[in-house]
Amino acid sequence: MERPVQTTEQTIFSLAPIIDPDSRVLILGSIPGRISLMKQQYYANQRNHFWAILFVLFGEAQKNNYVDKLAFLKKHRIALWDSIRQCMRKGSLDSAIKAEEPNDIAGLLKMHPGIRLIAFNGGKSRSVFKKYIGFTSIQDVDYIQLPSSSPVPGRYTKSFEEKVETWRVIRDYLK
Repeated sequence: MERPVQTTEQTIFSLAPIIDPDSRVLILGSIPGRISLMKQQYYANQRNHFWAILFVLFGEAQKNNYVDKLAFLKKHRIALWDSIRQCMRKGSLDSAIKAEEPNDIAGLLKMHPGIRLIAFNGGKSRSVFKKYIGFTSIQDVDYIQLPSSSPVPGRYTKSFEEKVETWRVIRDYLK
């Protein structure tokens, strides 16, 4: 049963990183939406294109079980986390985020030096990273902003096919 929409601003917290010693690409979102936080699963909103994009990129049938999705990430050496550790937010929109505090991404990368690409899933993730961490503080890592996998139309909304094509760049770092 789905919970009612969050009607008041509240403090929310990011999920733990999904990362493996063999990970090569770190995909950073901003902070999980309401459904993901409720289920404690990255990209749990079935309308979000995240999982569908990745499964198409690798030519694999989409998995519905979260454990299978995590195994898929490990197999393809992809890590997940968020730029934001905690913030105030009403609802699930990035535009409603206030008083954000960043995750310790530099610390995570020190423990996982195999990461070669940080891919930002949307503009909010990138802007928070830039504001609190910066692009010169972490060496030997490339950066790319990808179109958001969110189903919410935004300023730079792309079709699913356009998103897949843009996201294809992460495969270059997994060879």
